[in-house]
Amino acid sequence: MKYLISILIILFCSSLFAQQKDSTLLKKNAVDSFSHSDSTKSKKKYDVDAIVYANASDSLIFDVQKKKMFLHGSGELKYKTTDLKSAKIFVDYNTNELEAFGAVDTSDTAKVKLKQSPHLTEGVETYEGERIKYNFKNQRGYISLAKNKDKGQTYAGEEVNKVDKDTYFIKNGTFTTCDSDTPHTYFAASEMKVIQKDKIIASWIFMYIGGVPFPIPLPFAVFPNETGRRSGIIIPAYGQENNRGQYFRNFGYFLSMNDYMDLALTGDYYSKGGWGARSRFRYAERYNFSGSVNAGYSKIILGEATDPGREVRTDWNLSWFHNQQINPTTRFDVNLQFLSSNFLRNNSINYNDILSQDITSNATFSKIWDESGSSLSINYNRTQNLTSGNINESLPNINYSKSMTYPFKRDNVESLNDQKWYELIGYSYSGQFTNNRRTTEGNLDVRAGVQHNISVSASPKLGYFNVSPSFSYTERWYNKRTKIENRIIETINPLTGIKTTRDSTIQSTINELNFVRTFNMNVSASTKLYGVFNPNILGIESFRQTILPSVSYNYQPDFSNDAWGYYDSYTKSNGQVVRYDKYNGEVFGGVSSGQSQNLSFSLGNIFEMKMAKSATDTTQGQKKIQLLNLNASIGYNFAADSMKLSDLSLGYRTQIGDLLSFSGSSSYTFYDYAVKGKDGNGNDIYQRINQYLASNGKGLLRLTNFNFSVSTSLSGEKSKPVETNKQQKDQKEQKAEGFNAFAKKDYVGLYDEEQSPDLTIPWNLSLSYNYNFSKPTPNQSQSFSNLSADLGFSLTKNWKFTIRGSYDFETKQVSAPQITIYRDLHCWEMNFNWNPLGAYSGFRFEIRLKAPELQDIKINKSGGLYSGRR
Repeated sequence: MKYLISILIILFCSSLFAQQKDSTLLKKNAVDSFSHSDSTKSKKKYDVDAIVYANASDSLIFDVQKKKMFLHGSGELKYKTTDLKSAKIFVDYNTNELEAFGAVDTSDTAKVKLKQSPHLTEGVETYEGERIKYNFKNQRGYISLAKNKDKGQTYAGEEVNKVDKDTYFIKNGTFTTCDSDTPHTYFAASEMKVIQKDKIIASWIFMYIGGVPFPIPLPFAVFPNETGRRSGIIIPAYGQENNRGQYFRNFGYFLSMNDYMDLALTGDYYSKGGWGARSRFRYAERYNFSGSVNAGYSKIILGEATDPGREVRTDWNLSWFHNQQINPTTRFDVNLQFLSSNFLRNNSINYNDILSQDITSNATFSKIWDESGSSLSINYNRTQNLTSGNINESLPNINYSKSMTYPFKRDNVESLNDQKWYELIGYSYSGQFTNNRRTTEGNLDVRAGVQHNISVSASPKLGYFNVSPSFSYTERWYNKRTKIENRIIETINPLTGIKTTRDSTIQSTINELNFVRTFNMNVSASTKLYGVFNPNILGIESFRQTILPSVSYNYQPDFSNDAWGYYDSYTKSNGQVVRYDKYNGEVFGGVSSGQSQNLSFSLGNIFEMKMAKSATDTTQGQKKIQLLNLNASIGYNFAADSMKLSDLSLGYRTQIGDLLSFSGSSSYTFYDYAVKGKDGNGNDIYQRINQYLASNGKGLLRLTNFNFSVSTSLSGEKSKPVETNKQQKDQKEQKAEGFNAFAKKDYVGLYDEEQSPDLTIPWNLSLSYNYNFSKPTPNQSQSFSNLSADLGFSLTKNWKFTIRGSYDFETKQVSAPQITIYRDLHCWEMNFNWNPLGAYSGFRFEIRLKAPELQDIKINKSGGLYSGRR
């Protein structure tokens, strides 16, 4: 049976040593305490200035006269942030030194194994060894057969000499990032120098994998020994392409300027003359702003200098991303991308980048005034089509809006029943200024305009009905308008003398200030009807149906009438008068033609189910499931000269928990079609006529469009990862280190967009089916049917397979399939990506170390898309 002896030593009590002359032996639950002396003699000042806590399971001997202490049996010594555990601990307070030894393991017949070997913890650093000699004042020491663990790194050696607080010299040392007791991969060197939070310097290094050394050593190496962002060389990838020759890709340097900024410079080199250069500058400040600036330039040479088909491609890109919350009501966001049309095609291996057709950029400054309900935004928007090169941009685009305001509302009146009818009258306003620049085939067209929208409405309640009359007024200011003229061109055939004429229209732009004013009036009424059924069976408490009927009437005059002055006309050679909208090409468009007196009906149905609450579960509320949403709408235009009845539109949607999502819509026409001629291939041309299908005996409705989509996402139960002591320690250290301004990892590689899969999910499946059927005329129809799938599964806890792709049922083709295999190899990881079909097929196989500071130690093989071939 072991006995615990503990002692509290107050080292700054100097009188203790003046009064005691003999050694004191403490054993078996004996506890001795020391107090200040009454002596008035001068007191000696000792280096140890804090309380030392010591305990041992066998014995603790304190020699007062020699100022030494001896701990035997599971000894532990604590001083400030230093904690030492060992079978034997000897402390000399004269020199501030201690020695610790392990005890011989009696179960080992060879008498070579030790138990309770010294284990020293100093702050967040841990040291283990066979023998430790340590000065706890200057923190210098010696460790034999030592091992140190610090933030995911372990270094060990036969002898470790600590020369100061941060510097160690190690003889016959090893360095590894593997947390296994027997590391799978480590680096061994005869001499190592460790500088804490800086670097590890070693000479003649052998890399061991599975205990087998790589035959060729490195004469010299420097390993990073610092967490977080740090400056260093970015190791390139190398290989060969048929068109570009041998290459070094993504070689460069990463510069960590400070806690808020860093810079990465990378480049590519091809033996046949091509090259590329890229830069990425990032900045961030917590709770304030973050962003990055990226730039790239590439020159790709295909073929030799003497080849007739030699091609030189020059591409570039420039981008700026910025997000800033200036204050709670003010934001500034930037996402600007400028690049040559073929930059992504020639320099990216990402599927989404290669298939992109448009690049959209925008920058927005926004401000909200909560008290007045006003908001302001200033925006720049740019869209570039990579295929045609056409560019459409708005600079600037200014929007101001004021939410609904009730000018007649009295203060301190909250209930609708207490409000007068005029208090429910409110108005809202929005204004927009836009300057649009459109570049088409090298031709620049600039259009600008201002638009004002004012709406006045009321929302009184009459019994069970909500009645909402409203009036909307829109005014647009333009500095240009369109003018179309028709010229009759006569030609005479010199052989026959026959004279022919043809029309030629000429469109021009007139620079002048114009105002376009439109308005409309609307009144609507709506209510809600409820039906509830309570079966109280099978865990179902009730069903509820909600019916939402509404009717509205809208009036808008015919603004194409000559009295408004918004339309013009020209006459063809055959006497036909063609009318056109003078403002149709402006930024906010023109006006609609024809008078509208539209009466609209809509009906909404919501079916819901409420599950019964478990009597034993007091933590969750009752679960409600929405079974089906069904909406129908139709309209009738009294002012139309024909086909006054609009199409019937249906919409349906349901969500069965997180398991299944279904949505769709369809439209039906009430009117018949008739043949109006033949096309160039002799097929009939159908046109809708002002006759109901029912009048011609063809039924009540005809389907014109139908579409639906079904999607589901399933996964196995997520397993709880088992955290090792190292992982728990790393998490504590990450919390202690505080905020990292850069969310994205600092490693700059070819495949930064890839993330390691979640191995805690045994399997997952996402399916999406889309179907669309369109039949605008009786003899014309087209359909689209597509199934997309994303399947991931783990054969074991370390294997992850992912299969993605889609199948087109109309063309009977598989689109963009991709297979990914991931293997967790403890301190290594394997990735295999394969695109088996299509123009961008290819593969990439890679095995690399997990540790961020060693991720450039890898083996890879690639082909097709991933090797850069196009």
